[in-house]
Amino acid sequence: MSSSEHSLKDYLPILSMAGLILIVQVLALLLSTPMEINDMQAFKDPTQVSNSIYYLVTILGFTLFVLIAIKKNMKWIISLFIYLAIVSTLYYVFFALFTLIPSFAGFENLASLLISIGLTLLLYKYPEWYVIDILGVCISGGVSALLGISLSIIPVIVLLILLAVYDAISVYKTKHMIVMAEGVMDLKLPILFIIPKNSNYSFIKESFKEGEKREAFFMGLGDAVMPTLLVVSANVFIENGGFPYAVLGAILGTLVGHVFLSILVMRGKPQAGLPFLNTGAILGFLAGVLLSGASIM
Repeated sequence: MSSSEHSLKDYLPILSMAGLILIVQVLALLLSTPMEINDMQAFKDPTQVSNSIYYLVTILGFTLFVLIAIKKNMKWIISLFIYLAIVSTLYYVFFALFTLIPSFAGFENLASLLISIGLTLLLYKYPEWYVIDILGVCISGGVSALLGISLSIIPVIVLLILLAVYDAISVYKTKHMIVMAEGVMDLKLPILFIIPKNSNYSFIKESFKEGEKREAFFMGLGDAVMPTLLVVSANVFIENGGFPYAVLGAILGTLVGHVFLSILVMRGKPQAGLPFLNTGAILGFLAGVLLSGASIM
């Protein structure tokens, strides 16, 4: 009895993280249709692989910006930038949702703006772990939907491969991703998901002092967003004559990749998530394409 309880407690964080990823993917699929109808695509031509290079360069530029701000002890600039990004992303999320509700016709802009500002203020005043997780799901789902409808299959796969390689280098080789993560943790921003190890955990009271044991498991939002790009793109750009095998394959592949990643994370060392998650999503997607007989070109 105690053995089974102990194993359940061990695997609960893995299942919780998998659940968050799945919720993000379902939300992104829900948001993708109204976003596509309202022409929210980030790129005019979704088939251009250069879009993937542009996005990767943007990520590298933001990483450099954060590292410089941390080194110069100007974390307020990071906070300001992130909060503005949160308001913008939440606005797009709620605008897309409100367009699905006839009673909000004509009020989508105002309602979306007010709710986005209100939720961001709540986050600023009370950055508890469940507030961060809920807003993290909304932000991840919104970003995934926006980029997923903006990049067709080949550009998405190219981007996922490049990001998996970059993530591995930044975590295992240069280790600057670990430095960046530790440098912004104390800002209490929704750039990660938090799964507490015990019921009385408080992220607000977390000190993040070096050498202290962490009382929660953490996963960056990017680990949920990036594989979800392929889920959304498969739904938008693959002709699904019947059952959406490619979409389901990408979802299941992501979750399988998460299981392998979690086994290593449970051993206590930081791991690069994207090599596992992106690879799982791509392989699952390709298996789905083979089953459906669809074309990815």
